[in-house]
Amino acid sequence: MSLTKVNRSAATLTKNRTEGSITPSSGMCVTCVDGCIGMCEIGKSAYRGHEVIYPQPFGIITTASEKEFPVDYSHFNIMGTAVGAQGIEADSDKAIFPAVNLEVKFGKNNGIKFRYPWIIPGIGSTNIAKNNWEGLAIGSALAGTGLTIGENVVGMDPESTIENGRVVDTVDMKRRVKLYQDYQRDGYGAIIVQSNVEDTRLGVQEYVIEKLGVEVVELKWGQGAKDIGGEVKIKDLKKAQLLYERGYIVLPNPTDPTIISAFERGSFKEFERHSRIGMVTEESFARRVEELRNAGAKYIFLKTGAYRPADLARAVAYASKYNIDLLTVDGAGGGTGMSPWRMMNEWGVPPVELHSLLYQYTKQLADKGKYVPALAVAGGFTFEDQIYKGLALGAPFVKLVGMARAPIAAAMVGKTIGRRIEEQLIPVYVERFGNSKDEIFVTASDLRQELGNDEFEKIPTGALGLYTYYERLAQGLRQLMCGSRKFALEHISRDDLACLTREAADISGINYIMDIDKSEAEEILNF
Repeated sequence: MSLTKVNRSAATLTKNRTEGSITPSSGMCVTCVDGCIGMCEIGKSAYRGHEVIYPQPFGIITTASEKEFPVDYSHFNIMGTAVGAQGIEADSDKAIFPAVNLEVKFGKNNGIKFRYPWIIPGIGSTNIAKNNWEGLAIGSALAGTGLTIGENVVGMDPESTIENGRVVDTVDMKRRVKLYQDYQRDGYGAIIVQSNVEDTRLGVQEYVIEKLGVEVVELKWGQGAKDIGGEVKIKDLKKAQLLYERGYIVLPNPTDPTIISAFERGSFKEFERHSRIGMVTEESFARRVEELRNAGAKYIFLKTGAYRPADLARAVAYASKYNIDLLTVDGAGGGTGMSPWRMMNEWGVPPVELHSLLYQYTKQLADKGKYVPALAVAGGFTFEDQIYKGLALGAPFVKLVGMARAPIAAAMVGKTIGRRIEEQLIPVYVERFGNSKDEIFVTASDLRQELGNDEFEKIPTGALGLYTYYERLAQGLRQLMCGSRKFALEHISRDDLACLTREAADISGINYIMDIDKSEAEEILNF
């Protein structure tokens, strides 16, 4: 059964008065009392209105759905075997888990290479992204994986120089790109710049290709958290007015004298900045792809969200027809920024269903001999078992898993530990491992040896946090793949999974656990 916590959530800083007695359908207290101050979402909406639509406190959190979908990736188990090895000699001294190769190549002529099969698929203009960018960029670059600069970064930067509606210089975008490029090693990984309606109008992708040496750009149709454009909150009147002048939707109107007066009185403390929704047509898509190639883009990606199946079919078809290098498909419920809370819970196609449709549609094209781009799946992935399942469910087409909230969490924890080391206020939970970054971060000694003392000391602890988290994922994934006797990513297959419920089997086309290996088992027993 799908369950949503209606009318109260940590995301909206609300709760019920009668926490033990709640009407399931409405989420209201069974007894709603005249005189209650209004702790629930209805009550808070009675005095803060539209502000309660969004997760809070904005700027220092990431958010994702609380909804329990009928089927999720926990309804699949990974199958191991005691026989043979693929991708390595079937020799117990050679087929060991450190020998598993996690490198993945994709794109035109397999020109993009990652050390690990995952990517951060789009972190844009939110404060949480900007405040943790050092850790995300440097950690991703050192690890040799991809990082996507999301929408609205240029438009949100007060120091961007815009002439005749086109960007000619930036501060924040330059910083974000350079932080990644400076730490990229041996050609592994990629920095990708995404665009939405406003970014396209500003010429952001043409700017980063020409001025910043970016080779990979991404067109964005949407994401799994919402079906409208991106939102942020603005606490500064002057910045709200600047964004309004740049063409963004800003609510309420920051140029209206009445609104200005209300803001200055403290009647409200934040403006909302919204992006426009895109209007996809095949003609405009084809034209934009051609424009980007003519501008010098070496690789072009497409990211889409949890829209209805016909839109997924469009994404797959257009990605095939126009030779897109990577198509990322993001299932419902995810999110890193400011998605409306109810929308995040109640909108879109959930990950297992969406990724199963993605496999079906892609296989149809492959069976016809059509070009199939590399695929990435996203939507709540955090650990190595889920990564394996995402790769296997869409095998052989899915090459990467997209993650955002988990990498941000790792970078934030690393940053916080670094701050506590400087303040000499290390929590007991962490202090048991030591009181310096060399003692606390388990990857520090290897990185220090690889980079040298001077370079290592420049690395922020946020980057160490992300790099160390990725190191854990890599070892865990190698262990799972070794158990399945798959010693390189290209050998992962749908047969590596079994469904624990009939419903998961119906949706995915993966065999139910009791039906796995039936014919083979019968042959073995028929001796």
